[in-house]
Amino acid sequence: MNWYKLMAQKSHFARFTLILGLFVTVMVMEYLTPKDYVFGYLYCGAILLTNHWFGRIATLQATILAVFLTILNIWLPGSEITKASTVASRVIASLSLIVTGILSNRLRYSQEAIALTHAKLESQTELARLREDFASTLTHDLKTPLLGAIETLKALEQEKFGAVSPGQQQVITTMVRSHQNSLLLLETLLDVYRNDTEGLKLDVVPVDLTSLAEEAASALTDLAANRRIHITFNYGNSDWRQALWVKGDPLQLQRVFNNLLVNAINHSRRGDRVEVVLESQVAYQVVKILDNGAGIQPDQFPHLFARFYQGHSERQAKGSGLGLYLSRQIITAHNGIIWAENRIPHGAMFAFKLPVLPMESSAVTTNDC
Repeated sequence: MNWYKLMAQKSHFARFTLILGLFVTVMVMEYLTPKDYVFGYLYCGAILLTNHWFGRIATLQATILAVFLTILNIWLPGSEITKASTVASRVIASLSLIVTGILSNRLRYSQEAIALTHAKLESQTELARLREDFASTLTHDLKTPLLGAIETLKALEQEKFGAVSPGQQQVITTMVRSHQNSLLLLETLLDVYRNDTEGLKLDVVPVDLTSLAEEAASALTDLAANRRIHITFNYGNSDWRQALWVKGDPLQLQRVFNNLLVNAINHSRRGDRVEVVLESQVAYQVVKILDNGAGIQPDQFPHLFARFYQGHSERQAKGSGLGLYLSRQIITAHNGIIWAENRIPHGAMFAFKLPVLPMESSAVTTNDC
């Protein structure tokens, strides 16, 4: 510790000596030459170094000293007649020294403010990283007990530990469904944090969006039936089912369909219809999921695909606020676009489009199958 203190003192003394040497050098040039030769401008270097190394008070002192020495040369040495032009030159030099001192102090203020802001940003970034790590670790560690609870409940449901009454069976089924929903939420949350930190890793192959949409709708049949929602398909300008080939990760795109369909079902009223529109364009394959719900409030549009945003609509079931955010991550990773619109007279449309897979690629895939 004493060694570091000694080195700091030596460095401080060396800097002070350098600045003093600059002052002495300029003084010698000033006082050993005629008064018409103004070298006071050279004090600017000493003022700037003082500001950089010793702070604002030392800069003020150095500026006052430089101005005093520059003006003093008007009378000292007194062997020459002082001209008006000489006085004017030295006043101008003094003003330049004052401006240098003021600007160097302002620069120091700015540098300190920038450094403080940078430190705050680094602190906030570190805090955000710690939050992300904590959430990721927590969600990962919670999966194990949830999986264990689900397996235990399923064993009870299958009467592996003894007979179960119909009433108990219904309770167990409800508990299994609740635990599975919690597990799905944890997996979604874990994926969201992983995608934000590591990026979304895709296993890209030729994919038919029509098949994925039909599989997602089939998997959600029970949910739609419970809410009395009917899911229909529309193939745009075509009267027949058509394949929409893209290059993508089928598992990730399946999640997008699932999220958007669940979102539409949850926003629909009992007895309504959710329509899946599949259109093929020149450069993109377009998927639109339409509902007849209350629609989207204008102030919600900027936040629809934000993390944890749930809005304030009168929907049938509240979600986690992660489905649309994760869908945007997936579609963006596929070089696609996802958006939402209101329908007339009521309802909403959530849609996305992905680049069309070249015909030769889809033909090769079809032949392989």
